[in-house]
Amino acid sequence: MNLKLKASSRMLSSSIQITGSKSETNRLLLLQALYPLIEVENISESDDADAMIKALHSTESVIDVHHAGTAMRFLTAFFAVHGNREILLTGSSRMKERPIGILVDALRELGAKIEYAEKEGYPPLRIGKFEITNNKVSLKADVSSQYITALLLVVPKLKNGIEITLQGKITSLPYINMTLGLLAEVGIDAQMTGNVIKVSPLREMNPVKVVVESDWSSASYFYSLIALAEEGSQIELSSYRQGSLQGDSALIDIYKFLGVETTFSNDSIVLRKTSLRPKVVNLDLNNTPDIAQTIAVTCLGLGIGCRLTGLHTLKIKETDRLQALRVELTKLGAGVIITEDSLELQRVLQINHNVAIDTYNDHRMAMAFAPLAIKVPIVINDAQVVSKSYPAFWDDFKKIGFIVETL
Repeated sequence: MNLKLKASSRMLSSSIQITGSKSETNRLLLLQALYPLIEVENISESDDADAMIKALHSTESVIDVHHAGTAMRFLTAFFAVHGNREILLTGSSRMKERPIGILVDALRELGAKIEYAEKEGYPPLRIGKFEITNNKVSLKADVSSQYITALLLVVPKLKNGIEITLQGKITSLPYINMTLGLLAEVGIDAQMTGNVIKVSPLREMNPVKVVVESDWSSASYFYSLIALAEEGSQIELSSYRQGSLQGDSALIDIYKFLGVETTFSNDSIVLRKTSLRPKVVNLDLNNTPDIAQTIAVTCLGLGIGCRLTGLHTLKIKETDRLQALRVELTKLGAGVIITEDSLELQRVLQINHNVAIDTYNDHRMAMAFAPLAIKVPIVINDAQVVSKSYPAFWDDFKKIGFIVETL
């Protein structure tokens, strides 16, 4: 499904309810599988959450998570530590290109039985029934925080808990802090001191209800819209809270610099366009790489240059996001330079109209480029890919007042 997007007005005023955080949901679903007394509300409606639910309730010997990278990593640890049968954990062709060796090595160090079914270091994985015997492990922390989170979520039921030593600079630290915060919320003791995390065992859990906060990554596209809209535009998004566990709540400070003011009101945030307009943007996104695409497109639309660093994890996402950004931004008339961990965008005075953006099976490519429609008509190819994290995205885009045509 290809969609053509056009703005009916450059002045925005609307209210949107955004689904629960995919990141929080998948963490809590895994904890709920271990501790059924956990009640979870406002679960994400994303494909990734759906893949997680199906896998956790599957009785099949082959479990296919398709494009769900979070599910692949979390379930690898879950079935290695708590599985009661042998399974083959697999995914899409792209998933088979996304490395998982660091997590597998750590689980093997704990005593897990895991074999690579095809290529060494990559899914699919054969995971056998085996009793975990060790409680200390080391792993690299500069590739993906999801490897660390996967371990943190599954070890509270181990007899002796776990002690994890992190090696190297920690990537996406806010996501580790989110995991630690959710563990604390359900009554599990997990402490991080320096580069060492200790999780204490928990034999019994008291009933607890956790309400998933709406997804801040999904909010980023509306931040971009307001940044590109006329002064005085505003959008209300719910449900959000101050002191969020989600690292992408850094949007508040980042987009304040890009001309968007955030105000909390009850369980909502109101985004308002201000007159602030920077001449150039330099950001280290090591802690928030998932919003890099959105920020790059915002800067393009504002006609300003940017240099974004800390992006080394983007190469192992749903696509190589750095390469994908370079190709698609260039189509729009931009000059783009990328390295292994950075993107530099030169100022663009005129954006090319009616450009068709390829999405590379990556939900964030579709949603990050969509806000440009407030500036120029744009086409999004394979637009249905948004279902991975935000199935209602195009419906919400229409509610705001955009014209969305199927081609």
